[in-house]
Amino acid sequence: MRIVHVITRLILGGAQENTLLTVDGLHHRHGDDVTLITGPAEGPEGDLFTRAAERGLKVELMPELIRAVHLPTDWRAYSKLRESIRRLKPEVVHTHSSKAGIVGRAAAWHERVPAVVHTIHGLPFGPSESALKNRIYIASERWAAKRCHSIVSVCDAMTEQALAEGVGRPEQYLTVYSGMDVDAFLNPPRSREEVRQELGLQDDEVAFATVARLFERKGHDDILAAAPEILRSNPKVRFVFIGDGIWRDRLMAEAERLGVRQAIHFVGLVPPGRIPELLQAVDAVVHPSLREGLARVLPQALLVGRPAISYDVDGAREVVLPDTGILLPPRSIEGLTVAVLRLAADPTLRHEMGQTGRARFAHQFRHETMTDQLRSLYERLLSGGSPRQAHA
Repeated sequence: MRIVHVITRLILGGAQENTLLTVDGLHHRHGDDVTLITGPAEGPEGDLFTRAAERGLKVELMPELIRAVHLPTDWRAYSKLRESIRRLKPEVVHTHSSKAGIVGRAAAWHERVPAVVHTIHGLPFGPSESALKNRIYIASERWAAKRCHSIVSVCDAMTEQALAEGVGRPEQYLTVYSGMDVDAFLNPPRSREEVRQELGLQDDEVAFATVARLFERKGHDDILAAAPEILRSNPKVRFVFIGDGIWRDRLMAEAERLGVRQAIHFVGLVPPGRIPELLQAVDAVVHPSLREGLARVLPQALLVGRPAISYDVDGAREVVLPDTGILLPPRSIEGLTVAVLRLAADPTLRHEMGQTGRARFAHQFRHETMTDQLRSLYERLLSGGSPRQAHA
């Protein structure tokens, strides 16, 4: 097949890793002619261009394809995408995330691409946005849903929320869980003891990792708000913030102000290949994000054998089950405090939850499974079938 994937920026992030693994799998496992069109990787989060080059993947940089809404630039991106589609002649165009999804679907639809697919990695609207932004985003997504053949959700919650706002038709939707290199998490390359020593964690300290950009809505500020009470009750708790972002200085300053800086380890930006060993080195994951789709770190934690604490948003409840972790109401600082202290005090419970998650999700989140499901979807669409039949 000739396939084009479109995304706004190839930063170190869940949607981007998902997309790159899909492109890699289609190219190397299925022998497809795949081109990834992406905008510039702006910001401090790092990018995936080197990994794409090492894997021999075709990536085209389109400077006009930016994340922020800017109508003149967006129109140029739309025109450039139409030119690229005419040049590449794809049978399938697959867009990712909201901005690239709206511009990319419009371009592919107007070029009469036989199969136009969009993946929702996380919805642009929701309770954490203003009413005005929600109205604009919902109207845009409704419009774009009429210009594609199938909509892939990374969790069932995305489908339910989109349909509740009149985005698309039920028969368009298909859930394909975000894939990853499962074997790397089942068997991290370095020992727990060695990595803990590098992180400065003592043997008797109980560490909770957060893997996310240091940015608003990711929940780091909620962890800091809960930290003083947690540390008063259990001085051996430590928090490991993995990732970087524009909130780094702000979070460091807040940790100092609250008197908990000694318990917060800012690891910074790390290559994706280090995530398995870092998760194995901690004792649990805490991910109090307010809007996420389905955060990759939740199944990743379980695959390593670590329980997860998460706010009950979007797809979290599909992996953070009563026997694999603890779900909390969003912004519940008290709940966060209780959950961290509960897991910190009970190593047997942490082990049981982690092992249950490890056994339950190993196959579901393999990137090979994801790629095969998407490839089957493309085949079905090109033969005139429905998305749901493709998955079955």
